Parts: sequence; C-alpha cells; structure tokens
Amino acid sequence: MSQEPTSFLYPFIDSEERDEVALVTDLSRSAAAKMAESRQLGTVTIERSLTELQRAGQEMAERFGLGGRLFAFGNGGSATDAAGMVDLFLCPPSGVPLPALALVDDRAVLTALANDVGYELVFSRQIIAHARSGDIAVGFSTSGGSVNVLNAFDEAAKRGILTLGFSGYEGGSMATSSSVDHRLVVGSDSVHRIQEAQSALVLELWSIVQRGLRDGDGQ
Repeated sequence: MSQEPTSFLYPFIDSEERDEVALVTDLSRSAAAKMAESRQLGTVTIERSLTELQRAGQEMAERFGLGGRLFAFGNGGSATDAAGMVDLFLCPPSGVPLPALALVDDRAVLTALANDVGYELVFSRQIIAHARSGDIAVGFSTSGGSVNVLNAFDEAAKRGILTLGFSGYEGGSMATSSSVDHRLVVGSDSVHRIQEAQSALVLELWSIVQRGLRDGDGQ
C-alpha cells in the first residue's frame, strides 16, 4: 500500500500498524505536542510584536472612528484567515461592529479579474474599485511573497490607505516593502503554525482596536 499524503504529519502511522492502543496513544501525544507548540508560538509572537500591534491598532481605531473600512485578502489558507478577520470585525463577540470586506468572498469578481486581467491583480483591482483614502488594507501571506497581495499593498499605499501585512518565515518581500505600514511576522517555517499564530495576532489586534474605540482613541 502506498503512503498516505499526510504521512509527513504523522510518520509513526504505518500501513502495517496493528496495535491500535499504541497508535491512538502516539496520535494523542502528537496532537498535544502540536497544540503546545502552537500556543507557545502565538504567545511569543504576540509578545515580540506588541509594540507594532499597539501602533497598528491605534491607527486602525482612528481610521474606523473617522468612517474608515477594513479590506482583507490572501490566497488559499490565507484567504480563510482574511475572511475570518473580517467576520471578527463585522460580527464581534463584544464591542462595536466595524465595517469590513473580504476581497476573497465574491467568486464572480475573483474569477472575472483572474480571467480578464490576471490573477496577480485580483486584489489590487478591488482596492481600486472599493477603497479610498482613510481605509485599511490587510494582506495575509505565509511566505510574504504573494505577488497579488504585494500589488494590492502598492495600490493601497498610493491611495492613502493604511496597510498591514501578516507573513511568516522571515517576512519575505512583505517585510521590506515600502508599501506596508505595519508588518507582523510569525517567525516559523511551518505553514500550519504560522497561520495559527496569525489568528492569535488578529485577535490581539482586534482587542486593541476595540479598546481604542472605547477609550476614545478613534474619535
């Protein structure tokens, strides 16, 4: 029997495994270790990024207070992260709902732009169509090098839009782009752990924005 494509995640799972108790024990240990690693990375990343989070959150609160809107985007798993951020800001568990739009949600728009002008412009063209000076653009890319995300940042920067970039590894091109105002880098080479830590960063950022609006920083 050929190896399952997920064998790299659980190398101890063998097609000839017969000891179910041992297998379940190993799976449990692996899951617990991954959870602990994820929590640790999220905690360390927030601590390391706290100054940048505070600055970004305060600027976002100011823009929301003046009627600004949030636009989020990314590819693949980062697209779901962008949509999750938008859901958090639009329908928060507490605090003030804030205007936000995920540029990954409209399949008709995405496929039309990809077909007509190229996938590298699917987000920048939507920034042109929807965003204005005073808004906020948030891009997710685990590599930090997604061309369509970087193009959207370039377009946003030209229009006076606040830009925030979430990336992993060492930040990629996003970390050195002059079009990105705030860079939040998760120092890991695991895509899974990067995205989990980015979710923790988003939650912390949302909390800072909500505090800023409540305390009057966004007025």
